[in-house]
Amino acid sequence: MPFSKFNISPGFICQDCRGSQVSNIANFVTFLSLFCGFFSIVFSLEGHFTFACWAIICSVVFDGLDGKVARFISKSSPLGKELDSLVDVICFGLAPAILGYIFVYRNFFIWAFVSLFIYLSCSVMRLAIYNIISGQRHNNYFLGLPTTASGGVLASFILIYRRYADAPAPVTFLFLVVILSVLMVSRIKYPNLSAIRKMTDNYVRPIAAVLIVIFLFLIWFYLRFTVFPAEVIIFVIFSGYLIFSPFLYKKFV
Repeated sequence: MPFSKFNISPGFICQDCRGSQVSNIANFVTFLSLFCGFFSIVFSLEGHFTFACWAIICSVVFDGLDGKVARFISKSSPLGKELDSLVDVICFGLAPAILGYIFVYRNFFIWAFVSLFIYLSCSVMRLAIYNIISGQRHNNYFLGLPTTASGGVLASFILIYRRYADAPAPVTFLFLVVILSVLMVSRIKYPNLSAIRKMTDNYVRPIAAVLIVIFLFLIWFYLRFTVFPAEVIIFVIFSGYLIFSPFLYKKFV
C-alpha cells in the first residue's frame, strides 16, 4: 500500500476534508486569493503593472474574507490554516517581489534584486513566525507587520506613481521595500481586526474626526486633479495602518 511505508492511513490524510463540505467554502475563498496572486505575477511578467497591482489588492480582500467565512461557518481547520499561509507567501511575498523587481530593475539593477529578495525573505520569515506563535494567546495583535499590509503598500505605491508621476521609478521605492521588510520581522505589535473593532467602539469621536479629515482631503484631491483617487485611498488606508496602528494599539488596547 502506498501509505503503509510511512505508517499513514488515507483516512488520516482526508479526515480534515470529510467532516463537512461547508468547510471547503473558506478554502475556495483562499484559492480565489491565490488566483489573484498568480494573475499578478503573470501581469507583472507581461509588463501590465497596473493590473498586477490591482490583482494584489484583490488578493488582500479575499485573504481577509477567508478568515471571516471560516469563523462564520465555524469550520476553521488545520488544512485551511496551512493553505492560508502557503497562499500568503505567493500573493504577498512572491507576487509583490516580482512586481517590484520588474518595475524598478532598469533603474537600479543589482539593488533592485537585493532589496526585493530581502523583502521576499522577510515575508517568508514573517509567515513562518506567525505559524509558530499562532497557537499562543496573541488574540488581538500581529507580531510584526502583516504581509497583507506590506503587499498592499507596495501595490498602491506603484499605482499612484504610475498614474501621477511621469518619471523613472524613484529610489524611494527601494527604501520603502527595505522599511517594509524590517517591519515584517520586527516585534512591533500591529492590531488585528478584533482589536481594531475594539478601538473603534471605544474611541468613536477621534476616529470620526480622522475620517472627516481624510474625506475633505479626498474632495480637495478630486477638485484639484478631476479624478477619483481610488489608489490614493487604498494607499492612505494601508499607510495609516502601518504608521499609526502600533501607537493606537499600545495606548488604547
